[in-house]
Amino acid sequence: MDWIIAIVAISTGGWIINNWIRAKYGYDLEDEWGGKSKRSDEKKVKQLKAENRELHDKLDAMQDRMVVLEKIVTDRGYSLADEIEALRDKPARDTGTPLDIETKEKA
Repeated sequence: MDWIIAIVAISTGGWIINNWIRAKYGYDLEDEWGGKSKRSDEKKVKQLKAENRELHDKLDAMQDRMVVLEKIVTDRGYSLADEIEALRDKPARDTGTPLDIETKEKA
C-alpha cells in the first residue's frame, strides 16, 4: 500500500515538473486528463515579439548610420577647422555663378 502512494506521488511530481518546464518555455500546458490548454497571454506575446522585431530593425538602421558618420568624422582628410578657414580666405567678389554664361557644354 505504501508503494502505491509513492507511485502516485512520483507521478504527480513528474506532472508538476513537466508543466513547470512547459510554462517556462511557452508551450501549451497539459491538464490532468491529457488535454492541452492554450496560454491566455499568447496574443500579447505575439504583439511583443512584433514590437521587438521592429525595434531591432530600427537599431540596425541606426547602427549603420552611425558607422557612416564615424567614417566621415574620423577620415584623415577631413578637417572642419581647415575648411572653415579656407572659406574665410575666399575673396568676396566670388559670390556664385554669373548669370551671363557664354560658354556651353561640349559633348
